[in-house]
Amino acid sequence: MMKYLQRLGKSLMLPVACLPVAGIMLGLGYWIDPAGWGSGNVIAAFLCKAGSALIDNMALLFVIGVAVGMADDNDGTAGLAGLVSYLMITTLLSPGAIQMFTGAEEANVAFTKIAGNQFIGILSGLIGGGCYNKFKSTKLPDALSFFSGKRSVAIVTSAVTVVVSVILFFVWPFVYGLLVGFGTWVASTGAVGVGIYGFFNRLLIPFGLHHALNSVFWFDAVGIADLYKFWGLGGYEATTTAGEVGQYMTGFFPVMMFGIPGAALAMYHTAKTNKKKVAAGLLGAAALCSFLTGVTEPFEFAFMFLSPVLYVVHALITGIVCAVCALLPVRAGFTFSGGFIDWVLCAKLPAALNTWMIIPIGLVVAVIYYVIFRALITKLDLKTPGREDDDIEAEKKVVLSNDNFTEVAKIVLEGLGGKENIKSLDNCITRLRLEIKDYTRVDEKKIKSAGVAGVMRPSKTSVQVIVGTKVQFVADEMKKML
Repeated sequence: MMKYLQRLGKSLMLPVACLPVAGIMLGLGYWIDPAGWGSGNVIAAFLCKAGSALIDNMALLFVIGVAVGMADDNDGTAGLAGLVSYLMITTLLSPGAIQMFTGAEEANVAFTKIAGNQFIGILSGLIGGGCYNKFKSTKLPDALSFFSGKRSVAIVTSAVTVVVSVILFFVWPFVYGLLVGFGTWVASTGAVGVGIYGFFNRLLIPFGLHHALNSVFWFDAVGIADLYKFWGLGGYEATTTAGEVGQYMTGFFPVMMFGIPGAALAMYHTAKTNKKKVAAGLLGAAALCSFLTGVTEPFEFAFMFLSPVLYVVHALITGIVCAVCALLPVRAGFTFSGGFIDWVLCAKLPAALNTWMIIPIGLVVAVIYYVIFRALITKLDLKTPGREDDDIEAEKKVVLSNDNFTEVAKIVLEGLGGKENIKSLDNCITRLRLEIKDYTRVDEKKIKSAGVAGVMRPSKTSVQVIVGTKVQFVADEMKKML
C-alpha cells in the first residue's frame, strides 16, 4: 500500500507541474488590469482566460496525469480510460441525473460538488490506470478480436465506473458531510484550525492526498474556497476587503520561501565532509525551487522516507507557522504555491494585507527550521542527504563493465527468470527494483555476468540489482523488453 501511495504522489507531479504557468498568467493579467481582471484590457483578459483554463479544469489535469502516471508503461491509453471514467461519474452523479433517478425535486447539495472536484479527478485517474494495467493484454474470441488488448481498457473502465458511481451515489453525501463538518469545525476554531490544516497538508504529501484536503479549504468542495475568493476564480467575485480571505494560504509563504531553505542549510552543514558537494547540489536546487515557486516535493521527498521523524517535525512546524500567520495582520494568496513568484504577484490584490511582513516572519521561521533540523539530525543521527551510509555512496561510484545497455538489460532479465517472471520494475538512483513471481527462477550468477555490482533480495518477491548511476538507461531498455 505504501508503494502504491508513493506512486500516486509521483503521478500527481505531472499535472501539478502544469499549474505554475497558469498562476503566472493570472498574476500578470491582474497586474496589468487589477480593477477588472482583464475586462478593460485585451492583453490582460487574454492572460487571465488562459490561466483560468488550467486552474478551473484542475480535476481534468489530475485525471490524465494520475491515469498515465499509474499505468505500468505510462501509456496514453490509460489517460483516455481515466477521462472515460471521469465523464461517466460526473454525468451519472450530476444534480440533474440524481433528480431523475430519485424523483426528488432537488438533488442533495453534495452532488453539486462532483463536477470539477479534484478528488473525483484523482479517483477517475486511479480507475483508468488500474483497468489499463489489468486488462491491457486481454485476448478476446476471434469474433470480438477488434476489442482485444488496449481497446478493451475503456470498455472495462466503463463497467467499473458504473459500479463505482453506484457506490458513490450512497457514499458521497456521507463523505461530503464529513468534509463539510471538518471544514466548518476548522473554520470555527480560527487560527487553531488553520494550524491543524497546515499540519495535515504536509503530513499527507507522501501519499499524494494533500490535494484532496486542499480542495476543502482552497477550492469549492465545501464552500470555503479561500483561494477562489482571494483571486476571484471559480465563479466567485474577488474579495475587495484586505485580510478577509487568505488565512489558509498565508502561512505557507514563510515555510516555502524561508523555512525549507533553512532546513536545507542545516542538512548541508550536517552532511559528511566527503559528501558535502553532492548534498549541496541536491539541497541547493531543491531550496531554490521551493523559494521561487513553492514546489517543495524535491526537498521533502529527499528525506521524508529516510527520516520520517524529521518529516513529522516539518509538518508540525508548518502547522504552527500557519496558525501564527492567521493571528497576525498579514494575508497573501497563491494560485499555485507559496513561493516568491506568487508572493510578488499577489501583493497588489485587494485581498492582500501587509505582504511585506512575510519577509521578517520568514527569516524567523528560517532560523527555527535550521536550529531544530540541525539539532535533531545530529542528536538522532538521521540519514538525511549527505549522511547516507558509505555502502550507498559507494553504489553511486559503481561503473558498469559493459556500456551496451541493451545487452546488460537482456542478461539481467534472463537472470531474473524472463519477462514472464517480472511483476513490476522501477529504479532509484543506483538500483533496479523489481517485484518477481517466483524467486527460485532468479539466477544471481547470470545477473552478475552482465557486469553489475551486485544483487540484493530483501524478500521472496523483491530483487534489487545494483547497477550504479547509469541505472536509468538499463531500466529504459528493460522496460522496452517487458
